[in-house]
Amino acid sequence: MTDLSHAPLPGGLPDKRLVAASFSRAAASYDSVAELQRAVGSQLLARLPAGIAPKRWLDMGCGTGYFSRVLGEQLPASQGVALDIAEGMLNHARPLGGAHHFIAGDAERLPLKAESVGLIYSSLAVQWCANFDAVLSEAYRVLQPGGVLAFASLCVGTLEELRESWRAVDGLVHVNRFRTFEAYQQLCAGSGLRVVSLERRPHVLHYPDVRSLTHELKALGAHNLNPGRPGGLTGRARIVALVQAYERFRQARGLPATYQVVYAVLEKPL
Repeated sequence: MTDLSHAPLPGGLPDKRLVAASFSRAAASYDSVAELQRAVGSQLLARLPAGIAPKRWLDMGCGTGYFSRVLGEQLPASQGVALDIAEGMLNHARPLGGAHHFIAGDAERLPLKAESVGLIYSSLAVQWCANFDAVLSEAYRVLQPGGVLAFASLCVGTLEELRESWRAVDGLVHVNRFRTFEAYQQLCAGSGLRVVSLERRPHVLHYPDVRSLTHELKALGAHNLNPGRPGGLTGRARIVALVQAYERFRQARGLPATYQVVYAVLEKPL
């Protein structure tokens, strides 16, 4: 079997500084267009073990702090830590509360002590981490025995309609790349954490037109950040060609955008 633990994604992931800057810029607009993020985060919450009551929890990649506030309400006796790599997101989240501490940090190098948290919750953040093996190692380190890592991420097949439509226009990289589901399976199995559940679920959103989709991706800070992306403005002729290509996917509810979501719950052995 191929060792995927340190294998780069095809073409590489975006520079994390670009990711942080992009999401910082999007902080003010993010919540207005975060339908997918709300749905996925709620699904992840529903997968947490019944009766979980950690003394301290970590919202890893907290963004605007929406789910930090939900966790704060659901676990009022626990101390909450909200962490994100994007300072702009933390500046937005901090005044709204929910967590006791708001920390700028990287999931691959957590600024937390060993065995200091009972729950790590991370929704739609770790897909930006090039070294997911490091993410899992850090989770293992900071979790207390019996502690839980619950994460939702994106895998190959996400935004395939947009990718296919751009492929019909040119050969450049226009859509963010993600790991395969099989890579998540292998990395989680070798992490030392017990895999309670790990599954892939498609989540489909519909848009009236291509502009609505691309505007939303930009407002989320999740537009194309990959190495090899085209520089400069996209010409009108190519936009027209993209629109024509995407129309092939149109359904009764509009143009579909499919996200392949990975949901995982892992537990550190006692």
